[in-house]
Amino acid sequence: MSASDTSFQFSGRHAAGAERVQPLDLIFIEALTGQTVIGIHASELHHPQPLVIDVYAGLPRVRACDTDRIADTIDYGVVRERLHRLLAEHRLQLLEAFAEAVADILLDEFHAHWVRVKIVKPRKFDDVAAVGVLIERERQAGGRKATLPWGGAPALQLIGAGMVPGKT
Repeated sequence: MSASDTSFQFSGRHAAGAERVQPLDLIFIEALTGQTVIGIHASELHHPQPLVIDVYAGLPRVRACDTDRIADTIDYGVVRERLHRLLAEHRLQLLEAFAEAVADILLDEFHAHWVRVKIVKPRKFDDVAAVGVLIERERQAGGRKATLPWGGAPALQLIGAGMVPGKT
């Protein structure tokens, strides 16, 4: 999602499909670009390649609207620094796992209530502009992250390998 993407709309739905009780204010970073080693092919495992990251983090009625204090919201400058640290330190292979790590950071460290994370490998192939993943996660009541009913990342790994969970 870029600043020119006018089709972006917040879905306003829980992972389970129920309507939200209250609207969220969104803090976002678009097109953060960094270099990292990530992938499953031998050609990807020894040299950094570019990733482009978009993140949207939702909070119910941010207090900073009233107080005008950065301490009352998510500081996107600090989020940016944290994402650059993740790019430098992670040992993940799949974009799905990397996106999940970004979502966990926003939910756990920055206390977002909802996140949308898009991770892109630009020009991975000569005939496509980009490949990547887009995930949404939400905090459940009690501060825990909502999980998908079918298990999330492990199931995505099976699907990526050509296997569909539950089919024989």
